[in-house]
This record gives sequence, structure tokens and C-alpha cells, in this order.
Amino acid sequence: MGKKYEEVKKLVDSEKRYTLLDGLDLLGRTSFVKFDASVDVAARLGVNPKHADQMIRSSCSLPHGTGKTVRLVVFAKGERANEARDAGADFVGAEDLVEKIQKENWLDFDNAIATPDMMGLVGRLGRILGPRNLMPNPKVGTVTMDVARAVRELKAGRIEFRTEKTGIIHAPVGKVSFGADKLRENVVALLETLHRLKPSTAKGKYFKSVTLSSTMGPGIHLDTNEIAAMVEG
Repeated sequence: MGKKYEEVKKLVDSEKRYTLLDGLDLLGRTSFVKFDASVDVAARLGVNPKHADQMIRSSCSLPHGTGKTVRLVVFAKGERANEARDAGADFVGAEDLVEKIQKENWLDFDNAIATPDMMGLVGRLGRILGPRNLMPNPKVGTVTMDVARAVRELKAGRIEFRTEKTGIIHAPVGKVSFGADKLRENVVALLETLHRLKPSTAKGKYFKSVTLSSTMGPGIHLDTNEIAAMVEG
């Protein structure tokens, strides 16, 4: 993995479960890249995504955003299209955007929003947008008549997440430059959201493992008992 990685890896005790604040402090000391590294959370939950009622897919507004510039496409017409533009959408359209994506394989955006009446049209893009997690979905608030609100929230740092086959959720929670306090508030917002989404059919320990990491940095395992007490309290 390289000398720098091996050096910072020595700072992390792989057998230890760190408190959130200690983990964030360690995260800052183990980020060795020259750019402002992204910070991610990987949470393994006590769910079985094979069961539809235990598949978790939703969104969360981070108090301090992700630190990333989000490019948004909005599929809308008329007044809703104007509202999306006024709210700061990068690209707004209908048939023209669908054709551009189909013919040019144009995917120069990070998220897509659509009004419900546009989903028949947008559905043609399922094979293109679906595998890239770009398809508008009502479960995460990207199929809505209130496109202006959706644009503002996504621009401000609302993130989307879903459980993978192994029950793990990966989510960005900011940049190393945010510092421990802002990152802590973002992480807590995500974990509280996950707690609220716990399926009633999920049994046993819900937060099985939670790991912090920065771009190219080693994983830092958090104390799930502290996390459970934090979100349940």
C-alpha cells in the first residue's frame, strides 16, 4: 500500500474500538494525502437486505454538508422547471435531457431529481441511471413536486444511502479539514437517521460495526456500544 500508508497504519490499533471523538482525532492524524481527503462511514447493520422490509434506502441532511460541489439534473417542465433553476439546479429539462443522456451517454452530474409526472419519461433511462444510483427515487426524496426544496437540500449536503448485500451502508460525512467538531455532528446525524430507520423485524444488535476512514487512509473501528447509547439516548 506504500510507505506512508504503512506508517500511519501503525497509529491505529485494529483490535481497539475507539470512541467517536478519539476516532475522529486519530482520523486527522492518519490522513497523509496532499489534498483535502474525504471522510466516509461504513456501518454494518443487523439487517438482512434479502428481505424487502429490511432493505434500508433513504437520505440524510448533514449539518455541515459534505464539502463537495454537487451537480444536479432536474427533470421538470413549466413552473417546476423554473423553480428548479431558481433554486440552483445545474441542468433542467425534459425530453431534451433524456435524449442527451440516451444518445450521448451524458452523465456529467451527481444526482437527479424529477417531478412525479416526468417519471414515465425518465423511466426510459433506467438501464443507464439505475446501475449508477442516479435514478430519481421517492424513498430518498428525489421524486417530488417540491423540486426547489430537493435542490436546496442536495446542494447543502443531503446524502443518500442504501444497504448493500452484506448489510453495510457506506456514506460520505465530510472532509478532514472540517475538524473533529463538525465531523462529529455530521456522523451523529447519519447514525441517528440510521437508528430511526431500524426495521421492526431486525433482531439482535443493530450497529454491528462502524468504521471511519479518510481517502486512502486506514479504517478506524468505533465502539458500537457508545454509538448505541448515543443514538438511543
